[in-house]
Amino acid sequence: MTDILDPSRRRLPLADPHPGSGGRSAMTCRYKCGNACAHEVPNTSDNEYFGDIVDRAVSRRGVLKASAVGALVAGFGATGALPVAAAPAAAPSAPPTGRRSPVDVSGSALTFPTIPPTTLDSVLVPNGYDHAVVIRWGDPVLPGAPGWSFDDQSAAAQAQQFGYNNDFVGVVPLGRDRALLWVNHEYTNEELMFPGFTGLAALTVEQIRIAMAAHGGSVVEIERVGDTGQWLPVRDGGRRHNRRITAMTPMRFTGPAAGAGLLRTNADPTGRTVLGMLNNCAGGVTPWGTILTAEENFNQYFVGGDSVAEPQKTAYARYGIDTTRRLPADSRQWDRADPRFDLAREPNEANRFGWIIEIDPYEPDSTARKHTALGRFKHEGATIAVAKGGRVAAYMGDDERFDYIYKFVSSRSLQPGNSRPAREWNRRLLEDGTLYVAKFTGDSPAAEIDGTGKLPSDGAFDGTGEWIPLTGGGRSFVSGFTVEQVLVNTRLAADAAGATKMDRPEDMEPNPVTGKVYCALTNNSRRTPAQVDEANPRSLVEPGPTGAPVNVGNKYGHILEITEAGNDAAATTFTWDVPIVCGDPKDPSTYFAGFDKTKVSPISCPDNVAFDAAGNLWIATDGNPGALGANDGLFAVPLEGPERGHLRRFASVPVGAETCGPLITDDQRTAFIAVQHPGEVPGASVEAPKSTWPDGGPARPAVVTIWRIAEGSKRIGA
Repeated sequence: MTDILDPSRRRLPLADPHPGSGGRSAMTCRYKCGNACAHEVPNTSDNEYFGDIVDRAVSRRGVLKASAVGALVAGFGATGALPVAAAPAAAPSAPPTGRRSPVDVSGSALTFPTIPPTTLDSVLVPNGYDHAVVIRWGDPVLPGAPGWSFDDQSAAAQAQQFGYNNDFVGVVPLGRDRALLWVNHEYTNEELMFPGFTGLAALTVEQIRIAMAAHGGSVVEIERVGDTGQWLPVRDGGRRHNRRITAMTPMRFTGPAAGAGLLRTNADPTGRTVLGMLNNCAGGVTPWGTILTAEENFNQYFVGGDSVAEPQKTAYARYGIDTTRRLPADSRQWDRADPRFDLAREPNEANRFGWIIEIDPYEPDSTARKHTALGRFKHEGATIAVAKGGRVAAYMGDDERFDYIYKFVSSRSLQPGNSRPAREWNRRLLEDGTLYVAKFTGDSPAAEIDGTGKLPSDGAFDGTGEWIPLTGGGRSFVSGFTVEQVLVNTRLAADAAGATKMDRPEDMEPNPVTGKVYCALTNNSRRTPAQVDEANPRSLVEPGPTGAPVNVGNKYGHILEITEAGNDAAATTFTWDVPIVCGDPKDPSTYFAGFDKTKVSPISCPDNVAFDAAGNLWIATDGNPGALGANDGLFAVPLEGPERGHLRRFASVPVGAETCGPLITDDQRTAFIAVQHPGEVPGASVEAPKSTWPDGGPARPAVVTIWRIAEGSKRIGA
């Protein structure tokens, strides 16, 4: 356990954010999202901004000022993740409710010692807790995988080893004290992977193929260490479930758009099969025990956008694909290793990415499926709630400035039990249903919105909303769009439907106790004072490098709470409120559900979220260093009762790293986090690392477990 007060621990420079980054370093922005914040906003529609509406409502509770608007954190994690301490046979035993299995949550208050903001190059946890690496980049996944070193990499070896930049973490039970760990590998940073790196254009074809093999995901069999909350990979036996999925793994399309003309290529004239998945960010675990993983910033992998037909240019530009030149400045140049990434050769290839993918970790020979019924956009994740009557709803955010929140409701109902017929039925639930996009309405008088965040008279950040249907039952509900066009060009369809613009909606997850749905809105660097109106009444203005005021938009983000009508996930109307506006609690513009802010930790840029069995929200951040000057971390906050809003830092990650995951196991004894891109700071390289975590050499992304070692309760949060 790292002592947070030990002055001997190594301190390294914080990430150096660049303008418009929302707190990330310039290096992270380049490799993670292709410098999305530096480009023009893809959404040029006239739809309302959620920020407009929030501040129309936010000014009602009155905590936001134009000088410091906060970041809202939203719900995400592994809803339906099954108790890893339980021992079902080969398939999960979750009840058909979408809620967690019953667990004793007596004494479930969050009483852990708060971690102060820090810049130490280490994972820090509270006194009374310990932590350890589970698996790191390059560790063996498949039996017989070769050993790893920076100087001896190959594509063939990487396809058998744990991939790079771990993000979403899911766990499903396998047996007594054994489980299967799923991890997304979102993206690669070749500057921190390859010794002697001089530029992307100088990479060898083999190095590009290594990067392609380091994308995707891993299934790893893990086992509990003794009677603790620590978990480690199983190192002996057949480990038949262990699996690597890469950018080259065969997959198939399902749903209404499978076989559509927009998905057909020279290599796949049927439009039904595709190789690999790209930039998989977050995800979810279904009640039937499969993994949902979300393709996000896929646009940065393609070249040749200037050569596609004019109508396709409009669609591709809406997804951030550069259609003005052959080789975008941020291109990874994967076309040198695989010509399908050249849109001049395969103009539809980019349409085959940006989907929710379902993977069955229990069936290592099964084919991953891209579900077209859930729409195509820059998916952050997808999490499941079971509606009244048994239909399932998937909640999804489109992680882009001024983009939208979506919901899919299946046409068929969940079948209970773990029999093979029930599992086969349930694995097809996401192939057919209705896709919706959200529209939010605030209820403050326009006269009370003055652009400063001054409280409106009703004192609440709330309002009403509706789910606008886009397509379902073989019909398009958007004028001028076919079903195929709605599902492949979902952003354009949502523009036409009048959806509400949001500030980078990321993870969404239902609270397992109350059923309310939470969405993390990370930030929005591009909201300007010109956009302040009744629907978008605030824009942050802070002193710039010269002291002159600079617009920084929604720098810190916020959390959105949605209550479906009748507490039914299939409802078409809802109410909403904003319980947390992030930032430094010393700033009067922040808000933490009315809790005493002198007891609250600073937080910015909420990204991934999870719940424990008591309904406490756990928040992982991405951008805290640039926004607030301390490393990213894991935070926890109660959402009900007198402690509502009492947000505190539980863990801190190393220099340059982002906190991903997170996951609280259903037995409440383990917290999993994924430490992504440690040391990703401008100027870093293999030869001159900015972080030496976790092994003392150049940094390697890794998954970490945290567990309680103090006497008494072993529950995470105690």
